[in-house]
Amino acid sequence: MRAPTRLVPPGDTDRILLHSCCAPCSSAIVECLLNNGIRPTVFYFNPNIHPRHEYERRKAESQRHAQALGLDFVDADYDPKGWMNRTAALADAPERGPRCALCFELRLSETARYTSANGFSVFTTTLASSRWKDRSQILDAGRAAAADWPGLVFWEHDWRKGGLTERKAELNREYGFYQQTYCGCVHSLRATRLRRDTEG
Repeated sequence: MRAPTRLVPPGDTDRILLHSCCAPCSSAIVECLLNNGIRPTVFYFNPNIHPRHEYERRKAESQRHAQALGLDFVDADYDPKGWMNRTAALADAPERGPRCALCFELRLSETARYTSANGFSVFTTTLASSRWKDRSQILDAGRAAAADWPGLVFWEHDWRKGGLTERKAELNREYGFYQQTYCGCVHSLRATRLRRDTEG
């Protein structure tokens, strides 16, 4: 049996805000937090996801997961037009490039604002658990977001280590989560379709 991952959150708090990109990426992180006596509130803010039905499907899976564990779930506003306007100049940027960096900044900035406004002192994100993301971009975005709010801390734990990647795969099979096939935004969807057409 795998030894449980030992977590020591900043300030040794037992209450954090967890920005969740989706249930599959959240599953092992949430379990690990709970096993360490840390209760996350799940914050779902992902205005990048396109189209609307894809957003609703991913959100529903995150809600189902939180409900199954008795966790508080924050359904933040869905503002795809605002996201598109903010990232329009980078529409043709490659994946893991400046558009992704800006996307992380937008999402974690709102996460930090909510964290501060609702009595939390620490926030983290499931974004950095994906091997498809540039972790340095996410950490930079989290640090910058926390810096805007006095006393707020962005928890930079590496959610890819300690067996969490393997455990994520196990939990996703157990829950039967919907497995998305692209990052989320219209640009990543277009790139995925183009790659499939090229390979097919």
